[in-house]
Amino acid sequence: MGMEFIDLFNQWASSYDDTVAGKDPEYREVFKGYEEMLGRLAELSVSPVMEFGVGTANLTRKVIDQNKVVLGVEPSSEMRRIAKVKCPEAAIYDGNFLEYPEMIAPIRSIISSFAFHHLTADEKVEAINKFYDRLEQDGEVIFIDTIFKDEAHKFSLIKDAEKQGFQNLAQDLQEEYYPYLEEIKEMFVKAGFKISFEQLNKYAWLLQAKKGV
Repeated sequence: MGMEFIDLFNQWASSYDDTVAGKDPEYREVFKGYEEMLGRLAELSVSPVMEFGVGTANLTRKVIDQNKVVLGVEPSSEMRRIAKVKCPEAAIYDGNFLEYPEMIAPIRSIISSFAFHHLTADEKVEAINKFYDRLEQDGEVIFIDTIFKDEAHKFSLIKDAEKQGFQNLAQDLQEEYYPYLEEIKEMFVKAGFKISFEQLNKYAWLLQAKKGV
């Protein structure tokens, strides 16, 4: 499950916060409004919260500051090290969207930011079914990630990145597993969720999928 990205995550960990803060011009538009987006996601979550792809704990910190319980999962050892320093109040475990320690607490919200696209389509389906089983009856999945409206939208974003000389971004958009809107909608609906989307910037979308509605 996205394990091909682990070395990249470990290398990126020390500069990740600078990237999401907009200091890397190539990814500035991807993370435009980052703090506000995470703040909104944190506000929407209901405790106890399970977070996948904790990274350097930027979202975790916002949720903890709202006095919510967070159980975090992060596959990168270097990201986990930083996360535990920044957010010692959270329980952060080694794992990923598909493999993680069994957690006893009932989960009301499953959250993630800029991580779900690391799963292939089949892995996304498997993870979504696990979410359904893990959540309380009125629980909700709340994600922020890059999503393509359709193939034409994907093509336009790649071409725009290339035009600006952002070759790394263009390559990411072509090679990583960013889903199409209708594709990911169908995955959640088939698993039993009612889902809604809201575009937050040129790349990022807010996904809310409610169980048992």
